[in-house]
Amino acid sequence: MNKMAIIQFPGTNCEYETLRAIRHYGVQADLVRWNEPLDSFSTYEGFVLPGGFSFQDRVRAGAIAAKLPVMSVIQQAASAGKPVLGICNGCQILAEAGLFPNTHGSNHLEVALAPNQRDAKPLGFVCDWVNVKVINPQNSLFTRYFSSEDVIPIPINHGEGRFVLESELDPTLTFLQYCMWDGYVLDSYPTNPNGASHNIAAIASPQGNVMGMMPHPERAAFLKQVPSWIQGPWGEKKHAFVTTDFYAPGPWEKLFVSLKEYLL
Repeated sequence: MNKMAIIQFPGTNCEYETLRAIRHYGVQADLVRWNEPLDSFSTYEGFVLPGGFSFQDRVRAGAIAAKLPVMSVIQQAASAGKPVLGICNGCQILAEAGLFPNTHGSNHLEVALAPNQRDAKPLGFVCDWVNVKVINPQNSLFTRYFSSEDVIPIPINHGEGRFVLESELDPTLTFLQYCMWDGYVLDSYPTNPNGASHNIAAIASPQGNVMGMMPHPERAAFLKQVPSWIQGPWGEKKHAFVTTDFYAPGPWEKLFVSLKEYLL
């Protein structure tokens, strides 16, 4: 099986949760520091940029990390069709590097992650569980095992997570939308927790191999991580949870299983 590299930047703090989730579902992966010799990355067939606060979010979240030499490797991997996943701060880094949605294929910055808002006013840092649904799940390797009817709980932890688009959203792209527990997309707080355009929580590239997502799938990889107060089927599963089944699959199992099978 081909290996993934989880890139560890100064200020990254979600690398071990991400590594644990990826490995549990059968993906071979290593933690790799951002400043390793560039030729050492050639042995990897995919990359994950995990959450955290790279370089203390100075200038803008992800802005400094996006200028590092390692991002040239990530850009080449993305162009070659290799899987590239950015989670939270990793999503911000990929956005600053122009790696998604990249509808023109020129790594031009097309989306920004702006400070959270509520009713067009500053909101500050948000830490909560939300629900999302997948639009066009079949068009991305990360979401192809979900259906458009799935409502998937997932946690968010960010201060700059509000998607702002340069132009109109391409309706053929795969993207996640914040929604209510029954799947209804309501563009108001708290369903839309940060004021994101179109309730966007994640966007993939047209080829589907690159995705930037603000929520944390590694924190919903196992049923034990799901709060008991969550409404809907996953809340019911948590209430019936047997504590001895420590690694019972969680809401985002399908993302990691799909990644594993793509790398076979």
